[in-house]
Amino acid sequence: MTTTWVFSEESEGHAPASALELLTKARSFGDVAVFHIGAGSDEAFAELGDHGATSVYHLTTDEHLPAAAAAAAFATLLEEHAAELVLFGMGNTDRDVAGRLSARIDRPVLANMVDVSLDGGTVRATSEILGGVQAVVTEVTAPAPALVIVRPKAFPAEPAGGAVPPVTAVAMPDVGRSGSAVVTESHVEASEGPDLEAASIVVSGGRGVGGQDKWSVIEGLASELDAAVGATRAVIDAGWVPARLQVGQTGKTIKPDVYIAAGVSGAMQHLVGMKDSGTIIAINKDPDAPIFSVADLGIVGDLHQVVPKLTEALQAR
Repeated sequence: MTTTWVFSEESEGHAPASALELLTKARSFGDVAVFHIGAGSDEAFAELGDHGATSVYHLTTDEHLPAAAAAAAFATLLEEHAAELVLFGMGNTDRDVAGRLSARIDRPVLANMVDVSLDGGTVRATSEILGGVQAVVTEVTAPAPALVIVRPKAFPAEPAGGAVPPVTAVAMPDVGRSGSAVVTESHVEASEGPDLEAASIVVSGGRGVGGQDKWSVIEGLASELDAAVGATRAVIDAGWVPARLQVGQTGKTIKPDVYIAAGVSGAMQHLVGMKDSGTIIAINKDPDAPIFSVADLGIVGDLHQVVPKLTEALQAR
């Protein structure tokens, strides 16, 4: 019996970071099969194997919205190949497929988990509450397989040097009207600078920046550090920067080596998305701001005085 399955949706010819993170964890449980949807590039299959996949089942959904067909095909695979655990990332398609699969095989879904263990056939998953200050461990008592959705960056994506796994083509199932929607056009939002989720340094701004016309102070420091730019929900809601830059519970979860928070108060919603960063540097004029509770280095001062001086010092190196 394959111990674990991992869901994977190809992105621009590569395996998604979520699948590689989940494979790193899942391979410690035993054999890992991957249900992979998308075009099916050699690069993606090689990446999956390199991170621990022992077999890949590939479904090409072409122009169709993939979730309905993917869930039906996945349910059939799980009937044919018994498993103890199925892991999904937090992507839109991941969650859509997980919900549909849950309905098809009559199993509950544990969502927003930060850890998972498998001991003698018993699956336990860990989530965080109260802004990450309390851990809750849930034991799955329903029959296998357990369906678990895991937050990004919960596990590091570490190559294991595995070979390209055997790839089995999966037939496109007929799911009737639920699978009739097609993608007629797609657009990629233009972006500049390092990717927020992959960057080793992130400079984030909060409401304390004071306005869209003052946001350049954040971008200037980020440029000098070759860092990605992040923002709090308040900044996104105010329309100062695009939503793709939001860090937090309703944005992105990141773990850079260095996280600089300027004018960020440190609401729980934001802390959930960045509290596990390597080194956290907070700049805020309020000495009682919650952000200082997680900071490794705190600077109490006006960010419009501190950040330009820091940027100038970097320029003078």
